[in-house]
Amino acid sequence: MNKERIIMLSDCQSFYASVEKAANPQYNGKPLAVAGDPARRSGIILAACPLAKQQGVSTAETLKEALAKCPELIVVRPRMQHYIDVSAQITGILRTFSDLVEPYSIDEQFIDITGSTSLFGSPQQIATAIQDQISKETGVYARIGISYSKVTAKMACDLWAKKIKGGLFTLARQQLPELLWPQPIGNLFMVGRRMSAHFHSMGLTTIGHLAQMPLAELKWRMREKFHKNCDIDAELYWRIAGGLDDSPVHPATYEAPPKSVGHQMTLPRDYHTLAEIKTVLLELAELVCRRCRRLAVNGAVVSVGCQGASFEAPTGFSRQSKMSDPTNATSLVYEAAVALFRRHWDGQPVRRVNLSLSELSDENQYQLTLFETRPRYRELERATDNLKNKYGDTIIGRAASFTDSGLIKDRAGKIGGHYK
Repeated sequence: MNKERIIMLSDCQSFYASVEKAANPQYNGKPLAVAGDPARRSGIILAACPLAKQQGVSTAETLKEALAKCPELIVVRPRMQHYIDVSAQITGILRTFSDLVEPYSIDEQFIDITGSTSLFGSPQQIATAIQDQISKETGVYARIGISYSKVTAKMACDLWAKKIKGGLFTLARQQLPELLWPQPIGNLFMVGRRMSAHFHSMGLTTIGHLAQMPLAELKWRMREKFHKNCDIDAELYWRIAGGLDDSPVHPATYEAPPKSVGHQMTLPRDYHTLAEIKTVLLELAELVCRRCRRLAVNGAVVSVGCQGASFEAPTGFSRQSKMSDPTNATSLVYEAAVALFRRHWDGQPVRRVNLSLSELSDENQYQLTLFETRPRYRELERATDNLKNKYGDTIIGRAASFTDSGLIKDRAGKIGGHYK
């Protein structure tokens, strides 16, 4: 009989805010939030410390709303590179207890300690040691859910460990009917507000209602509800509710080769003209192709999409087309993207643009054409890539990127849209 796995999910409390407080002891005992642009008193709250949350400050609200609730709030500009570095430091700490560590997000990581108990003690002792080590080395407080699978460890952390003193909670398989199933359906992992409302309309108000329903019936009821085949979704929710998850903790999850490479940009204002949008498409093509060149892959299918600013009356499109030959040359992808955009854009203002390449293949394995130009493009772009890697993204660029519609200078100082 196989030994049951012991999986943990470590979640750092108010991660960005905790990192800032650890780096700035003068902020201890004061409400603090990390937000978009404190100098302009604009942007949204990315993280708020517990003291700020006690005064009503919440993640994703505007800075203006937060300051109205808590005028004494200390607002710090995000430092994304620093947060990434601290997250990597925590990964290193976890790997001293097990070599099976899988980052789930910047502040959450799975750890499989099944083979570690003989070295470090019981799961509770290991979890306490992890908390102490993270706190000692980074100043961040980690809450830990302990269970037999990744999905149940995640729910053990979210539903209990985050809400109790000590920040540790164990959810055993035999405890599901007693502890998990009476929970509201909205507390199920991966069930948001809209899906919760759909389940309520089907009479499934608790996690147990979903877990105890025969899978065949759930599939039928979801098909009736959504007027389409939802069998995969139905089985996913049913398995999560029943705590059925045999997926391994995989350290190389983010090292697997991607099936596509893409980027999107949210624009600082509405873009109304094709000339402005072409600048953005050029920068996106550069970003996507540069990453493809780093991965040594070509893409055969280019996809382009855009959205307007309004959520109430959404506009935009998403289309793709296959290029004549796979490539990672910026100019060739840009030409294909512009042609695709011209064909499908209805002239409505654009606030978000995305571009991606898929059907990836080894860049060294491709069909030669009569007028072969790819080696020339590759050598030229390899030279510019090397310059950017060494001196930064703004050391060299296309002239269009330095016009009013270009975003390269602003993005160069950010990671994921936030300041480094």
